[in-house]
Amino acid sequence: MKQNRIDRIFAALKEMNVQQMLIVDPMSIYYLTGIYQEPFERFYGLLLREDGKNVFFLNKLFNAPGELGVEKVWYSDTDDVADVIMPYINPDWTLGVDKDIRARFLLPLMERNAAKGFVNSSIAIDTTRGIKDEEEQEKMRVASHINDLAIAKFKELVHDGVTEKEVADQTLKIYQDLGADGFSFEPLVAFGKNAADPHHSPDNTVIKPGDCVLFDVGCIKDGYCSDMTRTFFYKEVSDKDRFIYNTTRAANEAAIAKIKPGIKLKELDKTARDLISNEGYGENFTHRLGHFIGLSEHEFGDVSSTNETEAKAGMIFSIEPGIYVTDEVGVRVEDLVLVTPEGVEVLNSYPKELEIIGK
Repeated sequence: MKQNRIDRIFAALKEMNVQQMLIVDPMSIYYLTGIYQEPFERFYGLLLREDGKNVFFLNKLFNAPGELGVEKVWYSDTDDVADVIMPYINPDWTLGVDKDIRARFLLPLMERNAAKGFVNSSIAIDTTRGIKDEEEQEKMRVASHINDLAIAKFKELVHDGVTEKEVADQTLKIYQDLGADGFSFEPLVAFGKNAADPHHSPDNTVIKPGDCVLFDVGCIKDGYCSDMTRTFFYKEVSDKDRFIYNTTRAANEAAIAKIKPGIKLKELDKTARDLISNEGYGENFTHRLGHFIGLSEHEFGDVSSTNETEAKAGMIFSIEPGIYVTDEVGVRVEDLVLVTPEGVEVLNSYPKELEIIGK
């Protein structure tokens, strides 16, 4: 068990007047125990108690080897889950639950008054996971370094006659050869007007001169995710597309330059959005500026126009402005950034100057 992380969760729970919490999100359980299990329809939970009498509830089909510093309680498919859990919940305390608990597990506990009260306390673990400790920061650096190396190889896959899907299908082996464990998400490869769809899936579109070539890609290394986007142009680029690219890059760099502890995340979004709007493409920037990332490719928290949260040292999120002109072109430039006590560390190092490939 990662006691320092549990202590941080309880600091947040204390502000909510919650003395115990039942966590069922498998990734959050992994964050605290180092054990990952996909439970499918079965109950899988970690009960944290402020008195330290924590309990790990496991179906007998699951696997949790070794000493974890927590009591393991095993049950079978024929057991009543509420009967298994209730002896370990203090009925005089409020029970915090995470947002992923299924109604068929929660309602019986509520009907039997298992706790004094029930509170959605997901925010306690979400905000804790949002501040990466030194071990996590280093793993994120490694994953992003692999992504930098990979994208330099991905661009070499683009040649006359190739399709988006043919390029995308070659990316996994490149990642694995570089030491990654797999994708953090399926690669997005988009040529020309397809890149105007921010979530385009690679298809049989064939590259042609003048097309933008957008790679939105990420890998997993030692459980932690990377994510970056670079947009190239194939053989040539029009003046209009060059302007769109340089505007997007400028928005990315302007937002990054403002990052430091204490700045509101919405101010970063505003910085990028205002720059793009001032160049006449405001309505073509159709999404938030960024998202948090770590064990999952998208974690709680974002960099959006409504997020009043202040940046804190240890936060890692994306900065990814984009300009999307329907039936013409799409450009996005994305980096992962780590908020440091002094300012910001950009985790990606692949250059952002406009690059024409395939010449």
